[in-house]
Amino acid sequence: MEKVYAGIDVSKDRLDVAVAPSEKTWQFSNDEEGINQLVAALRGLSPALIVLEPTGGYETLAVVALAAEGFNVAVVNARLVREYARVTGRLAKTDKIDSLVMASYAETIKPKIRPLGDDEARKIKAKVSRRRQLVDMIKAETSRLDKTYHEDIKLNILSHIAWLRDETNKINGELREAIKTSPIWREKDELLQSVPGIGKVLSATLLAELPELGTLNRKKIAALVGVAPFNCDSGKMRGKRMIWGGRAPVRAALYMAAMVGMRFNPVVRAFYQRLVAQGKAKKVALVACMRRLLTILNAILKNRRAWQYA
Repeated sequence: MEKVYAGIDVSKDRLDVAVAPSEKTWQFSNDEEGINQLVAALRGLSPALIVLEPTGGYETLAVVALAAEGFNVAVVNARLVREYARVTGRLAKTDKIDSLVMASYAETIKPKIRPLGDDEARKIKAKVSRRRQLVDMIKAETSRLDKTYHEDIKLNILSHIAWLRDETNKINGELREAIKTSPIWREKDELLQSVPGIGKVLSATLLAELPELGTLNRKKIAALVGVAPFNCDSGKMRGKRMIWGGRAPVRAALYMAAMVGMRFNPVVRAFYQRLVAQGKAKKVALVACMRRLLTILNAILKNRRAWQYA
């Protein structure tokens, strides 16, 4: 029986799927329903290998769902796939063509992986199911909040939503850790550690605690982490701009990375020295360096290009 290989091009809203050697293609939405349809379609084909590229985190749920079903899944370096496309003469670029290229890459190159064990697959499957439940509960509680006017009930709902979000973040971290220790090869850790000042601790923290990295613009990611300055004004009074909220573990790791970066990262060092020379307080300049470093990391994952300094 002829072996089948699949390639999936992932975007925020859509999954373009192709199989080799038949070159049959499909499209599914990149959400819970679409991913379930994807799993069902591939289950009937039993592909020997499924290849995807990292796409700023948009691929995570599909990868986890496929791996949990026992498929052999490889998330491969995008640069290698582009080089393969060039060598094989496929220079045009659309989502459908990209999925066909990845299916051909899987068939020809066959990147090495090992399948998830039964226990590991069951654990991942259970975590995916639990995550879906938590997301549904957040939606339900948010809907109730919009219809509630009693302050005590509002506070109760807000407290529950905060707990649900904490649990969802915990599950997200566990899923990412499961992927990192599974045969599904990821390039994100290598990309992050290519930046001077970024070591294993910060890279692991970002992968586990900030899955949005690489998917948001620089202002939104800074606000999410809690390194974006907010105005503190009232009437004619103009207070100091302050940072608050965000994700404390990420911010703490960024602080240490910025301290190291001021010594070893030429971009961060020059930025800090320029701010201090302009009269900025050292603490303010350090926070700005944390924000600059976060912007760099966000761009690196978004563009899937390692650190380069000319």
